[in-house]
Amino acid sequence: MTTRLFLLALSFLLSSCAGYQLGGQKPKHLAGITKLAVPTFENQTLEPRLASTVTNALIKQIQTDGSYQIVTKEQAEAVLKGDIIRVDRSQFRSSRRNVLRTAQLQMRLTCNFNIIDTASGRSIHSGQASANSYVILDSNVQNSEAQALEDAAQRLSASIATEISEGW
Repeated sequence: MTTRLFLLALSFLLSSCAGYQLGGQKPKHLAGITKLAVPTFENQTLEPRLASTVTNALIKQIQTDGSYQIVTKEQAEAVLKGDIIRVDRSQFRSSRRNVLRTAQLQMRLTCNFNIIDTASGRSIHSGQASANSYVILDSNVQNSEAQALEDAAQRLSASIATEISEGW
């Protein structure tokens, strides 16, 4: 009987898993927020339709993560506002026969974001995120750049969603 009691106590002791818990681990300052509004980001660049691309990618990423419920501003406990501040293009690889001709392009997208508590109006969390994307240029350069910006927007949204839902 004492052996069974000892084994039962030992199993409870070992099942604590060293403090690990199931479920999301939001940062402490965001733990009370469950409903989040994400209005369209402000676009400080000259790229057309980039704000809606980044905002839609971020909303999809947050919904996939499941840490926050996306709602309207009136229903939200906090609002995530963002500014797209830079789009950088640089040559990643050149053509073998002509080093001045770009064969692969690197796009870098940078934005600032801020989470504002709707009750008090104060900033709860702010940060800056950036993401890179690489694309092999084909005959339609505009289409290649648009695809690279779409990929960079998805990578950027994953970075922001990870920061606000997991703290890193």
